[in-house]
Amino acid sequence: MSATIVWRVVLISFFLAPFVSAQSGGNQSTTTCNLDDGRQVYIRYTPVSAKQERISNGKPWAPGGTPMTLFTEAQLSLGSSMIPIGAYTVYPIPARGNWSIVVNKNVTAGSAYDEKQDVARSQMETAQVESSTDQLEVAFAHVGARCSLRVYIGKTASFVDFTAK
Repeated sequence: MSATIVWRVVLISFFLAPFVSAQSGGNQSTTTCNLDDGRQVYIRYTPVSAKQERISNGKPWAPGGTPMTLFTEAQLSLGSSMIPIGAYTVYPIPARGNWSIVVNKNVTAGSAYDEKQDVARSQMETAQVESSTDQLEVAFAHVGARCSLRVYIGKTASFVDFTAK
């Protein structure tokens, strides 16, 4: 890994640490995808209760009022879009049987979602599962150069692939 990438990640983490800690209230979870070359992709999110969270169909969702935060040490593709190395907010967009996901470059604490700052948008594969989850669960499955993001809440499971370049 080049020194430039390492310094970028260190600086991004340093500048975003206050954002994440101020927004999280200490109740954040992280899921990580370790690529074969040692680079990482990870998402921080608030594991909200499935019963207490209000999810609106067709609207960008920020679990617990805080968007998920994507940190990537590798350039990624999502659908036909490229996501450069850096930090981003991630918004699932729930819909009946057809979720999508948005990656947005605005990581300013407390700011509202702004569609003009979207970097990538993609449909998610969505299915209903037999057993319900009590709270939001987010995980990565790593296969080759792909990090498959998996989002589970209630009886809904949604999946999308980020591919490292």
